Amino acid sequence: MGVSRRNFLKGSAIVAGAAGVAALNGKPAQAEYEAAELRIKGLQHTTTICPYCAVGCGLVVHVKNGKVVNIEGDAEHPINNGSLCAKGAALIQVVNNDLRLTKVQYRAPKSDKWEEKSWDWAIERIARLMKESRDNNFVKQETIKGKTYTVNRNEGMAMIGAAALDNEECYLLGKFARAMGVGYLEHQARI
Repeated sequence: MGVSRRNFLKGSAIVAGAAGVAALNGKPAQAEYEAAELRIKGLQHTTTICPYCAVGCGLVVHVKNGKVVNIEGDAEHPINNGSLCAKGAALIQVVNNDLRLTKVQYRAPKSDKWEEKSWDWAIERIARLMKESRDNNFVKQETIKGKTYTVNRNEGMAMIGAAALDNEECYLLGKFARAMGVGYLEHQARI
């Protein structure tokens, strides 16, 4: 009986597959596991949530001497099961970036240089400017076609939500905006 080309290729594939399985014998998988364990051995780790969108993927952050040295998906997290999108996988570049601002920078009107300010100063200034804007632009009533309506609207301020906020944060931002009388309330997803 002659060996056809098709039978020869089938037999070759079977022999190659069997040889591969016999050669592996579970060792490369074990070596990969041990290499991964060595990479993070002795590092402090904590879990956190990715800041990029509202999906809420879990991350494991490894720290050595106060510096983030590795970020990977949390395999035990119910949302992403250890996988990450491109942004989440590159998150370490955001944390370990020499250009990342970690202090408040303020440039006064008509100034050409930035000054370093404290967080307390910045929060107090933002609160004061928001209050001034609300006081100066608040409309209590509006008359339309001879009829007066109570509107309690702040026309000097707008607020925008972002995809990085979860439902609870969006709810609180919406409540805060409405308490300030903001009518121009938008979300990043609609822009």
